[in-house]
Amino acid sequence: MTTVTRPPAAPEPSGLLLRVLPTGFYAGRATALIERAAIVNRRAWLLMFTGFFEPLFFLFGLGFGFGKLVGDVVGPTGQPMTYLAFVAPALLAASAMNGAVYDATFNFFFKFKYRKLYDAVLATPLGPLDIAIGEITWALIRGAMYAAGFLAVMLGMGLLTSWWALLALPAALLIAFGFAAVAMACTTFMRSWQDFDYVQLALMPMFLFSTTFFPITVYPPAIAFAVKCFPLYHAIELMRGLCTGFVDASMLGHLAYFAVMVAVGVVVSARRLGKLLLS
Repeated sequence: MTTVTRPPAAPEPSGLLLRVLPTGFYAGRATALIERAAIVNRRAWLLMFTGFFEPLFFLFGLGFGFGKLVGDVVGPTGQPMTYLAFVAPALLAASAMNGAVYDATFNFFFKFKYRKLYDAVLATPLGPLDIAIGEITWALIRGAMYAAGFLAVMLGMGLLTSWWALLALPAALLIAFGFAAVAMACTTFMRSWQDFDYVQLALMPMFLFSTTFFPITVYPPAIAFAVKCFPLYHAIELMRGLCTGFVDASMLGHLAYFAVMVAVGVVVSARRLGKLLLS
């Protein structure tokens, strides 16, 4: 009598990672990648927080040092404010940007090109859109941690002078989301590590010219128009308005700018990943 041996049943997905719905699809599938990133980085938490200190050094070095020479500047409300209070919201926006961009570029590129992580992920119920959302969300979380830490420093230094500052952290989440989505979309076009020179080429001028250290009025009209096209400019104006209490209709324009960044970044990232991984 011939004995038929059945292959072992495939293991069910972990209940912590994926929840099976009656329809056979998975809910919250992108959370698997977020949890994986958290587990991988739990032993490297100190390395993750190194990006938080760069804007903090700028705050103490320029806010206190250079600020003594500058004195008071004209703030968004038209009233004089200390140079330290002027620079701090801009560095808060830069913190959200840095945390999101570096994770959505360098870390994503390594996992995509060298570790071949996503080739294995596609053997699971996850698809390109799940990969894009999961990795962008993790970059968003990292940017949010940088922003939350910087906000705590600002609160301790008495630089949050309005109740509108309570919305600074949600605004930082949107800023980080926008930068992470666009950064990941751009990374899918990169071919080697040398292409990351373009990342620095984009970030450094944005950081220096997007009214981080000087008001927009110091620029000639042509340069001021170019600066207003930078995403970091909109992030800084949004943060500066919330931290100082100067909130008007222009805030909706800044929010819409990042909403478009999120939508375009997620769509392009998902399509590019689908083309690169499935073709």
